[in-house]
Amino acid sequence: MAHRAVHILRLWTASLYSCTLSVSFVLVTLVAFNAANADDVFSASHTATASTSMARDLRYLLYDVNPPEGFNLRRDVYIRMASLVKTLTKDGDDWVLVLPPWGRLYHWQSPDIYQLRIPWGEFFSLTSLQVNVPVIEYEEFIAENGGPFIDQVLVLQNYAEGWTDGKWEEKVDKRPCIEKLIYSKDKQGFYRGWFWGYEETRARNVTCISAQGHASIMAPVLQKNITVTSVMLDRAETLLHDHYAGKDYWDTRRSMVFAKHLRLIGDNFRATHLNSTDISDSTVYSEDWTRMKAKLGSAKGGPYLGVHLRRKDFIWGHREDVPSLKGAVKKIRSLMKKHKLDKVFLATDADGGELKELKRLLPEMLRFDPSIEDLELLKDGGVAIIDQWICAHARFFIGTSVSTFSFRIHEEREILGFDPKTTYNRFCGDSEKECEQPTHWKIVY
Repeated sequence: MAHRAVHILRLWTASLYSCTLSVSFVLVTLVAFNAANADDVFSASHTATASTSMARDLRYLLYDVNPPEGFNLRRDVYIRMASLVKTLTKDGDDWVLVLPPWGRLYHWQSPDIYQLRIPWGEFFSLTSLQVNVPVIEYEEFIAENGGPFIDQVLVLQNYAEGWTDGKWEEKVDKRPCIEKLIYSKDKQGFYRGWFWGYEETRARNVTCISAQGHASIMAPVLQKNITVTSVMLDRAETLLHDHYAGKDYWDTRRSMVFAKHLRLIGDNFRATHLNSTDISDSTVYSEDWTRMKAKLGSAKGGPYLGVHLRRKDFIWGHREDVPSLKGAVKKIRSLMKKHKLDKVFLATDADGGELKELKRLLPEMLRFDPSIEDLELLKDGGVAIIDQWICAHARFFIGTSVSTFSFRIHEEREILGFDPKTTYNRFCGDSEKECEQPTHWKIVY
């Protein structure tokens, strides 16, 4: 089996040059699991030594995020996990990142739409992701793993005592669970939990780990203290970025290419309603993200204003830096006049009442409003991506303070080559005295 794992890794390495990679990996044999010693992942019995006679096969890293977190924060956590896998494979181990299925997110509130067990391929190009790091969908993991079993779940948490003496340092320890576990044992001794809506999935062991540091801090634990085949990091948002805004960060972010059908729908909306095409807007896109290196300022953008106006929980959670509807419309009209634009595309999570008010105050407002049939196909996540894609191609963009939805649009516009002055802008609160604008994070190639 060792030669199979090596063969898989070589195929993946070769794909960095050919930019193609098979979505499926060869079925691998599970590493023997010692249930008696599983509870203590830091025990000597779980330390890998040179005397181990069994050759190490392909290993799987799974992860999940705190349930309330939204779509775009989860995209950010993916970047951290991809960095961890790079660290693991750099040291010669054969790891593949298992993509957690999408579903049941706070902002996905469309009624009567089934939105569980959604694979990443419905939102992103798997081929593009795989050029950067080896990844597979969860159902592929089940097929390769011989069933819906996860050997070890590590529930990440902060340290109960906080920073010792006010000093921050990177460290990892097995600790008692601070919060009540969301996992429970069944009659067979397996752990049951949410597991992305896959009720048949079971974990053999669950352990709480206090972690403080960057994603790569988990590499020694996964390499030396745990020898099982599949490991899941729950509450993965606990870990920090290894190289925020550096080359590794941007390589992974650039590889997160939106699924082609979503881009095409967005492009069709631009052409039909906004007089916007890649040729006229100087936003020609390369399917190969490794070749997409647009010069800042080269993109012109479509003749419309792109707006992301966050409402709902931001109204009470960020009262000071979120404008009223009238305040937002006043700013929108000011920008349209300044940049000589007569069309505005609005992405918002405003409710029905607020949308009616916005339409009254801003009759020229355009939104992507899919039919129920289209929504069933695209899902709320697909609609959000289309909104972001259209905003990313606007002549000028303004977003909402500290919103990850707006942050992702900033990055997309950076990739397309827009002048930073047309990208890093946000609404100010009606009475906000100091309205600091978003930071420009330049791509590192």
